[in-house]
Amino acid sequence: MTAPVAELTPAEVTPADVRSAAERIAGHVRRTPVLPILPGLLLKAEHRQYSGSFKLRGAANAVLALGARRIVTGSSGNHGIALAGLAGPLGIHLTVVLAAGANPAKVGLIEALGAETVTVTGGVAERELRARELAELTGAVLVPSSDHALIVAGQGTVGREILADVPEADTVYVPTGGGGLLAGVCLAAHGRPVRVVGVEPATTPRYARSLAAGRPLRLPPSATVADGLRGQQPGTVTYPIIRDRVDELIAVTDTEILAAVDLLGRHGVEAEPSGAVALAGALRARRDGRATRTRPAVAVVSGGNTAAALHAAAARCRPPVRA
Repeated sequence: MTAPVAELTPAEVTPADVRSAAERIAGHVRRTPVLPILPGLLLKAEHRQYSGSFKLRGAANAVLALGARRIVTGSSGNHGIALAGLAGPLGIHLTVVLAAGANPAKVGLIEALGAETVTVTGGVAERELRARELAELTGAVLVPSSDHALIVAGQGTVGREILADVPEADTVYVPTGGGGLLAGVCLAAHGRPVRVVGVEPATTPRYARSLAAGRPLRLPPSATVADGLRGQQPGTVTYPIIRDRVDELIAVTDTEILAAVDLLGRHGVEAEPSGAVALAGALRARRDGRATRTRPAVAVVSGGNTAAALHAAAARCRPPVRA
């Protein structure tokens, strides 16, 4: 484990921090490929990441930089899975707080990886409050799923790789929940001739509504098939970055998300609904005539933790039953 670094404040998160994160996590994450799906449209294949989602990038950056022995986090699943996969081998005690309605298969994998789980009633806001309380009570370090400078910098390595592999990209479509990935990609794209578009579930457009209001808003808990994108409000780290740097926000319905899942499946990509949201946004932009065809666009497939993949991963973690 590397030596701890000083915490970054929101104003200090810069493109240079994304470069530092790329160096720090290089031996712990997979450099995922860019795959074709339609003419002029490519996929950043984060469903092939070691933990099944892009969340490993931010988690690894935070864990390696902070050097904590006890960590508490709030997660809808994928961030907890990423942290749990890191925590066990490094001897870190991890507690993952989940909201009511969390994906049972994701909870099962987090536990199979050796982490402690706590479930609270209510939504993401209640989850984050309980995680903060537990960290203060136990003396653990709080590592949020998105609203943390080191998390944002780590997630930004997705954008850094995209722009290295597809320097001519016109637009990058990014799924948007807590906003860590979108903020990170915005930082990675700084100074480059590329548009960054965040894609939110239509039931929880927390960033679109907040930017329209000129201040962060807290929305009530919502239901969407994209279980990883149910965050209720922008974060203090992510909001100013997205406010100042994002080019557009698109909202997509559950029907559009599931259609994107189906399209991915027909091309051999097994994605969870949250992982297909960016593609749904790219397809919406094409239908609306807002997408250029002269330069390629890239949609981030952010996760592949389907029920089958989760159960298989959990089975690999558990020792075989002996007669």
